[in-house]
Amino acid sequence: MKVFECGHCRHALFFENKECENCGHSCGYRDKDRMMLTFDDLKATLLSDRENIEYKYCKNEDHGVCNWLLQKDDPHDYCSACQLNRTIPNLSDKKNFIKWQNLEIAKHRLIYQLQKIGLDLPSKMVSNEGLCFDFIAKRNNPKIMTGHANGVITILLREADSVLREQARKDMQEPYRTLIGHLRHEVGHYFWERLVFNKHKVLMDFRAIFGNEEFDYNNALQAYYKDGAPNDWQKEFISKYATSHPWEDWAETWAHYLHIMDMVETAHFFRLRVNPAGTSKNMKTKVTRDPYLVKDFDKIIGTCVPLSFAVNSINRAMGLPDVYPFVVSQKVIQKMKFIHGLLLPKR
Repeated sequence: MKVFECGHCRHALFFENKECENCGHSCGYRDKDRMMLTFDDLKATLLSDRENIEYKYCKNEDHGVCNWLLQKDDPHDYCSACQLNRTIPNLSDKKNFIKWQNLEIAKHRLIYQLQKIGLDLPSKMVSNEGLCFDFIAKRNNPKIMTGHANGVITILLREADSVLREQARKDMQEPYRTLIGHLRHEVGHYFWERLVFNKHKVLMDFRAIFGNEEFDYNNALQAYYKDGAPNDWQKEFISKYATSHPWEDWAETWAHYLHIMDMVETAHFFRLRVNPAGTSKNMKTKVTRDPYLVKDFDKIIGTCVPLSFAVNSINRAMGLPDVYPFVVSQKVIQKMKFIHGLLLPKR
């Protein structure tokens, strides 16, 4: 995520800010060029401090879950991210509302990243080839699960409950479980269908790296939940779950590719440098380029390793879990390179 600043006083802003903490001007995010615009609240309309152009907030700003902007004369009431919502929870339940806020924070960050890559994000409500999100309480349908099907990404509301999510992480013996991780994983299934499935050469290359996805998916999952992952899974996979089937290997690898790109982009905009004393050269790095502009994925992963080591060390100093508790093997890097190569032409 890039670092944003107030258009009035140049104070730093977070992506989710709706006002500058320094000068008090209202602010909002414009997705077409990834800019944070600011507005003088003393004026009757939202006139940009930078451009003197009039804007309006996404309608979901009324609920405090979105700070994205549309131009005043835009025929849409909702921003490009909120237009992808097909189902939201019952907001009369205050607990549901808080969970929905957490889901929207993660979803907006996901959409920011997908837009920066240059991927098309048509709404499922407009095009059958599109994408949409269902945020659903399980009690409404006991059989429904978090997952993806034909462009519909379903996230159970319970995943936005930090206590229940942590319990699920422990029960499933996972080192990491977050909302942004769920969203990145599930959207990976959608983009497998868009980027791989209908392209013969790409599909053949995919099978050479990830395996043949024609192997029965349900049987593969049943075998995984019965027997677990192989003892040496870390040699070729980013997670235990990735071993269950090539589709899940792709989605897990896709999610971690997005994790790494976001980590390095954030470090780039903060101009971070890792230069620990008394360690080998592979633990030193200086982030000088936006990773979305770097063709050589080896350079990106070479930057990510020292960064993750540094932030993990800081977390351990505070008694907290590692931010990125994963080992990225050479085989996993090869899989990420495949994804990187598919996405480069999109930028």
